Amino acid sequence: MEFKLKEFESVINVTRLANIHYFEFTEQYHTANDKHEFRELVYVDNGSIYVNSDGYSGKLFKNQLIIHKSFEQHSLYCDAQVPPNVIIIGFECSSAELDYFSCTPTMLTSQLIRALTEVIKEGRTVFLPPYDIPNVRDMKKRSDYPFGADQMIKLRLEIFLIGLVRSVIDIPTAAEGFDESGKMREIHDYIQNNFCKNITLDELCFIFNTNKTTLCSKFKEAYGSTVIEYVNQLRIREAKMLLRLGEKNVTQIAASLGFNSVHYFCRSFRKSEHMSPTEYSLTIKSKLGM
Repeated sequence: MEFKLKEFESVINVTRLANIHYFEFTEQYHTANDKHEFRELVYVDNGSIYVNSDGYSGKLFKNQLIIHKSFEQHSLYCDAQVPPNVIIIGFECSSAELDYFSCTPTMLTSQLIRALTEVIKEGRTVFLPPYDIPNVRDMKKRSDYPFGADQMIKLRLEIFLIGLVRSVIDIPTAAEGFDESGKMREIHDYIQNNFCKNITLDELCFIFNTNKTTLCSKFKEAYGSTVIEYVNQLRIREAKMLLRLGEKNVTQIAASLGFNSVHYFCRSFRKSEHMSPTEYSLTIKSKLGM
């Protein structure tokens, strides 16, 4: 008797990619009305933006996403108080299930945020910079990207989109974990609310009744970085937002974020961003044509 091979049902099929961007906008930055033949995913990583489109007009907050339909007219406007960080991915996909997200802002779980982060990371192994200049019509690919990386972008994006659809039709997934509702989520939220203070591992262990071994291993498993690395990431991201806002100087920003000195802040910033805080501020304005 012959084996009966089964074909796969392809419910989400991404056929082509237009762009894959991570923008650090300034306050009150805005785009003109635009429309194109592909879908456009817009995700707010930090801050908030105003979206105006055929499907939805209103505000998108941190960790919220919308996906414009093909040929849907759309524009965005940045909040006056908090310069936002925004992921924008243009892609071709005919799956009607994604139409839901053109009119309904959706809050991503930490699991979906990690999946979206993997799309961005894979994209940077394939496409050449810059990744943060608006209206780039032809993103260039590297000539030496890792084996299979181009296909991995497609696969990771499809995995993310399948998870996104599942999240709104309430299908339980095996990957639901402790970080969504357990102790690690509480620790994560505490760090997000207190990262400008001097947070120590001993303090976290005491407050949340755990030990350093469990804290360090479980936190990295859930969020992909150590506690200290995560605190520094939050501080640098906040520093970049404050630099784009332009209301404080470098010394004031360093003090407000809990750095011991402005020199340590500048060293940490350069280590993370490969430029000084002042250079960053000038570069962002130049990229956005301001």
